[in-house]
Amino acid sequence: MLSFTVQRTDSRARLGRLELPHGTVYTPCFMPVGTQGSVKTLTPAEIVEAGAEIIVCNTYHLYLRPGHKRVQAAGGLSRFIGWNRPILTDSGGFQVYSLAALTRVTDEGAEFQSHIDGSRHLFTPELVIEIQEALGSDIAMCLDECPPYPVCRPVAEAAVARTALWAERCSLARRAGANLFGIVQGATYADLREESARALLALDLPGYAIGGLCLGEASDVTYEMVGRVTPLLPADRPRYLMGAGYPEDIIAAVRLGVDMFDCVLPTRNGRTGTAFTSSGRVAIRNSKHADETCPLDAACDCYTCRTFSRAYLRHLFTVGEALGPKLLTLHNVSFFERLLQRIRAAIGRGEFETWSSGFLDGYRSKSETTAAGEDV
Repeated sequence: MLSFTVQRTDSRARLGRLELPHGTVYTPCFMPVGTQGSVKTLTPAEIVEAGAEIIVCNTYHLYLRPGHKRVQAAGGLSRFIGWNRPILTDSGGFQVYSLAALTRVTDEGAEFQSHIDGSRHLFTPELVIEIQEALGSDIAMCLDECPPYPVCRPVAEAAVARTALWAERCSLARRAGANLFGIVQGATYADLREESARALLALDLPGYAIGGLCLGEASDVTYEMVGRVTPLLPADRPRYLMGAGYPEDIIAAVRLGVDMFDCVLPTRNGRTGTAFTSSGRVAIRNSKHADETCPLDAACDCYTCRTFSRAYLRHLFTVGEALGPKLLTLHNVSFFERLLQRIRAAIGRGEFETWSSGFLDGYRSKSETTAAGEDV
């Protein structure tokens, strides 16, 4: 049900083709996050227009509302949300630790109190697989224990052991041929990362993710951990760095051999007024944009940039029109998808290093933030 082919390499960067039940995904790829079955503010047609081939939905949220059995009765998640393309569902483990109250983790599973109504639930590896299979996702993730950052070594060691135990149980519970990815943990301890990777490799899974990073640690630490893990992972399986969303982090991880990325940054920042552009981040609320008749990003051909000026986009935010967040979100998702298209093209030409250096020089030079006291 999953076929992955590395078509070309440029040093450690990889150009690939990932065949899934609902379609083809070219890698490296960026997956917009549709946590509750919706990429916020965008229709499926707009997500396709932006260039996305696969999205991420969340097991924890869909389990609580509307419920996996209801989605299954509606024909599965793809039909339920009107997205007839690949979907990756994460296990919900991160949300259990970050959102739920009164969480208690044992080898049996993660018991938690719903952030919605206070009801209590137990996520076991077997239940997480049951939920994801009911949703009908193209790629399902093992239940893992994701410790916070920073974390002491004994807690990280326990999380690595429990993640391996749960991955084995997930593998045993999945139906034949299910596309299950294991998640490498180990916090910022390189030897624990290697230990976690080796334990998961014994399960011979269709793909592998690197979790528990991009949680506030320094970028060079993130890159060190990724660099220690990717050489251990099978060359013929996709590699997924969970939660990496800044362009500089994506480029660094591609350089280290990562194939798949997801993050809420494009949508969250779009809704709050920050755009990613080829010349850096733009805080559209800043008063300097009030009279700018130029597009948000002259190098972008998305609907937002083809149609509207920075001045109009700022106006939408200052008067509280819902169209503003929608247009910036559409641009941001388009920017990330086009960024990955350019990365793939550069790898295909054997020019990834040259291209990435040039891109980052322009991107880093002009990023802006909303200044204190700015007229917004």
